[in-house]
Amino acid sequence: QVQLVESGGGLVQPGESLRLSCTASGSIFSIYGMRWYRQVPGKQRELVAAITSGGTTTYTDSVKDRFTISRDNAKNTVYLQIDSLKPGDTAVYYCNADVRLVAGAVSQFWGQGTQVTVSS
Repeated sequence: QVQLVESGGGLVQPGESLRLSCTASGSIFSIYGMRWYRQVPGKQRELVAAITSGGTTTYTDSVKDRFTISRDNAKNTVYLQIDSLKPGDTAVYYCNADVRLVAGAVSQFWGQGTQVTVSS
């Protein structure tokens, strides 16, 4: 049906920046909300940023000064720019999207995750 593929994670030093990407492909008619979550082992998955199809953005308070979510609707892609990375940002980052399929139904899909590790 629909696949979400994240990229851009890696090992970085504190203070550096990363841009994560997530591209959706498959039987897509349109994409509504897109989101980034992160998860640390042993903890619940946390919503960090969201963006509507019209470009309205929301952030969890702990990241709003350093994270920027954006999207390219023509490419079915959502981005997460992370600046001034901290060790506490270490997590697996997942993208999530509400997709209207060509067949008509609306379903939510998840990517496989990309690891971000912040360490000196």
